[in-house]
Order: sequence, then structure tokens, then C-alpha cells
Amino acid sequence: MKEYDFIQPAHLDVLKEIGNIGAGHAATSLSALLGKTIEMSVPEARVIPFQDLPDRMGGSENEIAAIYARIHGDTPGSVYFFSDVSHSESLIQQLTGRPVYGTDRSSLNDYATSAYLETGNIVIGSFLSAFADLTSLTVSRDVPDLSIDMAGAIISHGLSQLLIQSDVAIFIETQMKIDGEKTSRNFGSILLLFDPETFDVLFQSLGVNIDE
Repeated sequence: MKEYDFIQPAHLDVLKEIGNIGAGHAATSLSALLGKTIEMSVPEARVIPFQDLPDRMGGSENEIAAIYARIHGDTPGSVYFFSDVSHSESLIQQLTGRPVYGTDRSSLNDYATSAYLETGNIVIGSFLSAFADLTSLTVSRDVPDLSIDMAGAIISHGLSQLLIQSDVAIFIETQMKIDGEKTSRNFGSILLLFDPETFDVLFQSLGVNIDE
């Protein structure tokens, strides 16, 4: 299994800055969609065991709406845009002004699904575009998929191949909400996970010594 003992506070600070710039671009895109100012939390960068990842999504049994895309190019990895189902419903309603469910309320209707998927697609695209500009690295992604399921199931499915290589992950996370709302609701979090082989390339592109 790949270990991350070489990761020092200075490296995490670099990753936080990547998250700050990328999420800032994503928040700007979401703000333009909603016509409202988006407030963004200070990004967090940490090394954690894979079994703790669902906790970042509210717990293994917490039902979330997650848009997932596999990252390719110089820095392979995975990226998620997700929120609690109730918050994603509110976001969709604000975006479309239309009902979220069909007649039986058992699942999102096609229009709502399309709207949320396109929103996540724009947010993830903005994030990765800023990431590529900052690092001068080549980054591409698969067409995003939308899953509505328990957090544990979504993480296990999206990271099945990565679990073979490592038992820990470095993640960057930031949360976004609509500024000025009386009720603080996290309308979406961005979670970026890197494959183990990514770090040499990433830190070299930023002029950071991997052995610091």
C-alpha cells in the first residue's frame, strides 16, 4: 500500500491553495447560475484513511446526491460535487423554479436530474479548469455521472480501483452556500481525491520539493 509519510504541512498548504482557487472559480459559476452570491468555506486538505471518507459526506448511511467524474491526464484522480439530498432538492428548485419530483416522489424527475447534473458538470469543469491553469498540467475528465445513494456506497463504487493501490487518501474539500440566508445550508461540497502516483508530478509543477 502507498504511504503518504512524505506529506508535510507545507504540502497541505499548497493543496489548500489549489482548492481555494479551484473552488473560487466553481463558486463563481454557481453564483452566475443562481443569480445569487455564493459563500465558500476555507478549503481543507487532509490525509485520511479511506474508511473515514464517508464521514466527510455526513456518514456512511447519509443519503446524498453526488456527481462524480474520473480525472485523467497528468494528475489522475477523482472529483465529486455532492450535497445532502434535501439540499440538492432546494438547489434544483432555485435553479429551475419547477417541481423536483414526479407524482410519486420516489425519485427526481428527468428535468430535475438533468438540471442538477448540468450544475455539477459546470462546477466540476470550472474547478478543474482553474486547477489546470494554476499547475500548467494537462487535465481531462470523463462525462460526470449522477448517483443518489448512501455516502458509503457512492464512495466505494467511485474509488474501487483506487482502493487496490492505497488505504489512505489525500483530499481537498470546500463547502458552498448561498450568502445571507438565515438557514445555513451547504448546497454543495467539492471533494478532490488524487491517485498515489499524482503527487510527484503535481508538486514538481508547482516548484515544491517532494522531500521537504
